[in-house]
Amino acid sequence: MTLSVLLVDDSKFVRKGISKELPIIFGDRELIFSEACNGNEALELLYSTSYDIVFLDLTMPEKNGYEVLQELKEKGIKANIIVLTADIQPESERIVRSLGAVGYMEKQRPLNREALMKVLQEINLL
Repeated sequence: MTLSVLLVDDSKFVRKGISKELPIIFGDRELIFSEACNGNEALELLYSTSYDIVFLDLTMPEKNGYEVLQELKEKGIKANIIVLTADIQPESERIVRSLGAVGYMEKQRPLNREALMKVLQEINLL
């Protein structure tokens, strides 16, 4: 089964890190990646394509992750959105989950594979 993944982060380094980790985690499953470097690009892609997993940063130019989540919620678009952010305040997690995010994890360098696997298991993708 092929999984489609949208990586939304203004850091090319972060997008590259996730795209290198996921094939290790998913093994033989084919992955198709799309990328967006800001919230407006993400919304364009999310309006036109359905993704199995969306990794969304909160702090980006043009439209931040909160605004992306709010707009998707207002339009009734649901997706498996995992927020990957340096902002790990409990209030931030509460807000993004209320806006429809299904996962929330701290952005670390290198990416914490075990934490990512745990989030993927929690949403039944592993």
